[in-house]
Amino acid sequence: MYGLIFFKTIALLLASVLLLVDVIDRMNMDVVSAVKTITDSQWSRVFVFDDWHNSQFFFKQFLSGIFVVIVMTGLDQDIMQKNLSCRNFKESRRNMLWYGFAFIPVNLIFLSLGALLLVYASQTGVALPAVNDDILPFFAKGAGSFTMICFIIGIVAATFSSADSALTSLTTSFLVDILNVGKTNSQNSTRQRMSIHFGFTLVFFFLVLLFRELNDKSAIDAIYTIVSYTYGPLLGLFAFGLFMPFSIKDTWTPLVAVLSPIISFWLNDLSQRFLDYTFGYELLMINGLITFAGLCLILTHRYENMHHVQ
Repeated sequence: MYGLIFFKTIALLLASVLLLVDVIDRMNMDVVSAVKTITDSQWSRVFVFDDWHNSQFFFKQFLSGIFVVIVMTGLDQDIMQKNLSCRNFKESRRNMLWYGFAFIPVNLIFLSLGALLLVYASQTGVALPAVNDDILPFFAKGAGSFTMICFIIGIVAATFSSADSALTSLTTSFLVDILNVGKTNSQNSTRQRMSIHFGFTLVFFFLVLLFRELNDKSAIDAIYTIVSYTYGPLLGLFAFGLFMPFSIKDTWTPLVAVLSPIISFWLNDLSQRFLDYTFGYELLMINGLITFAGLCLILTHRYENMHHVQ
């Protein structure tokens, strides 16, 4: 399994590096000139301090980024099960650190490639696709067969591995938490697991089609917007369980978790109408805070000792 993960990672990174080399060659540059071109371009700006309305405003990005990492890494079964499978705490911590630092060079490669492609398109008058997500595949098609093959292998492998782990997590959670199916290897249990897994596969398929039809943003922007709504209640529940020594009325918890995103959406709509301000990814924190406040409204009793909480 680890060999497959390594292969797909190398294929995607190799395709990106080959594309980077190809566009540098097309622009008749060396590495030093390419770096200068990137730093001088409008797409190299990293920090925005002068416009707090901008979704890229530094302090909003910094704070929301912290909580996005918490919910998408620390509270996600799909990610955390990799750390929990480590033999001890030291190995788990090392895995998380390497996982985090590995994003720095990878993101740098993709951001540099994106900036150079946009500079190249503006200089040569190349008509870019209307959707930003189609720009990279557009250039990959014209970069040679080997590069295109590596790109396809990397994208397909990364997509299928992510979808597979998400489907497995959903199937397990639905069977154990919703259907209360015990750990059994009977033929009926196996058939039930396969049926549930196939059902979630169909749901994923139609959601992808619906997402492609309705989404007018880049995929990454749309994903983080969705995360702001769907992960907000999870963040609020986690914070409440971590800091509040109280028991709550469990039957009311689902209602709080459902109402929090709805209230967040309503607040964002009011903010656009009356304040001319659109919430960015900081909506995640507001969503989590609403969930936390909602849980405080359904308290029952205080635990005398936090260690008694099961």
